[in-house]
Amino acid sequence: MISRQSDILLTTINASYIHASVGLRYLYANLDELQSQTSILEFTSHLRPADIAEKILQVKPLIIGFGVYIWNTEHTTKVVSLIKAVAPEIIIIIGGPEVSYEYEQQAIFQLADYLIPGAADTGFARLCHHILQQRNKNATANSEHNLFLFKEPILNGKVFNVQEPPLDQLKLPYQYYTDEDINNRVLYVEASRGCPFKCEFCLSALDKTSQPFDIDVFLKEMKYLYDRGARNFKFVDRTFNLKIQTSLKILEFFLERLDEKLFLHFEIIPDRLPDALKEAITRFPVGCLQFELGVQSFNPVVQDLISRKQDNNKTLANLNWLRNNSNAHIHADLIFGLPGENLSSFAEGFNQLYNLRPHDIQLGILKRLRGTPVIRHTEQYKLVFESSAPYSILATSLIDFFLIQRVSRFARYWELIANSGHFKLTLKLLLADQAFERFLIFSDWIYDFSGKTHQISLRKLYDYLYYGFNHCFSMKNDEIVNALLKDYNNAGLKGTPEFYKAFNQTYENSL
Repeated sequence: MISRQSDILLTTINASYIHASVGLRYLYANLDELQSQTSILEFTSHLRPADIAEKILQVKPLIIGFGVYIWNTEHTTKVVSLIKAVAPEIIIIIGGPEVSYEYEQQAIFQLADYLIPGAADTGFARLCHHILQQRNKNATANSEHNLFLFKEPILNGKVFNVQEPPLDQLKLPYQYYTDEDINNRVLYVEASRGCPFKCEFCLSALDKTSQPFDIDVFLKEMKYLYDRGARNFKFVDRTFNLKIQTSLKILEFFLERLDEKLFLHFEIIPDRLPDALKEAITRFPVGCLQFELGVQSFNPVVQDLISRKQDNNKTLANLNWLRNNSNAHIHADLIFGLPGENLSSFAEGFNQLYNLRPHDIQLGILKRLRGTPVIRHTEQYKLVFESSAPYSILATSLIDFFLIQRVSRFARYWELIANSGHFKLTLKLLLADQAFERFLIFSDWIYDFSGKTHQISLRKLYDYLYYGFNHCFSMKNDEIVNALLKDYNNAGLKGTPEFYKAFNQTYENSL
């Protein structure tokens, strides 16, 4: 939303411009009469904290609400520190997953005036009413009514604990996506909140269950967005396919509105794919559906340790079915560094997954999100985490720091090479029948050779593959070069690649 001079400013620092904050829009939707005094202003982390603070202060707010997440906590802390130094009279309210648990020692909590832990859809409005009426000695009768809400002991120092109403009493935020959002950004939507599962690495482990929004009300909102031109919908439901009838109703809604621009992202439970859902999925064309499947680990011992319920055989069968019988883009997640997992068992699971050929494998390093119960394994499995965001695992009893570093680089190079889709033919030669083991050898070589994990051009990656093949594996040079050239041309790159010049020079020297 375009900012204006406002008493209340809602803001956050997004990971990138393409992401639009649905959380801020929920707060705005439930502000009622305070909406006329409120603006939304979003930033990305490429801006310096001082520049963000300057833009915020230009709005001249009395109250600022910051959404704090693992990816923006350090940046946001710097912004808040600057604002408090320059304009200490401004009231700062923080909320979001990163400050909902274990917040007492956080610098941003010390700087802020108030914190709303957990959901704050209506709580933010109530707190703003309280703050504004304290500022206004001539409070209206309506404001006094809002003050009555604070007769209960819910404001404990600077922490405002509030019991949010049932979902059907919330005002939905989707009308507050702007035309710019609809035309240029991913729109985050949710048909349900929470998760019934208790996977200990996830904040959803703290949820009691999954709660649905009224499906007819939700689909009416989706129709409103669609009619305005929205075509890129990212569902943030943790378990889209938990209630199959609801899933089918959503899929049928979009099947009736198929066009060449429609794109839907769902996070699905990997071992739950009944026939009725399969039938609906097969009716979507190429480029329309993306499924994110959180496999995380195929190790039954590890799954049991972290309270993860997953039928591995059904997961493998469903992945195989999706890859061979649907047009959906399959994005599968694995986590390295879970308690009880060693390199060998992780490699076995990675290879199982790779052999099913999902379009992407997202290899994540375990993070100790604030509040998650995975911390209970710290003593037994000697878990060591970074003390600052993103709180990545540094070592376990089975995995030392140096191995964590190697696999972190593996994950980065895998993203650049395997998940990019630019090296399909070359990877078949490189990975053969031991995907994890061979790519780990190759990623070790890239790092030793280049010393870089970032700012590597696509052209340079082709050269690295050529030289890495020669160094790491005994293979025919012409076979490697033919695969690389085809991938190079399919990527639309022009000119003669450096690796081909090197190959020709080597060939000429051998004559």
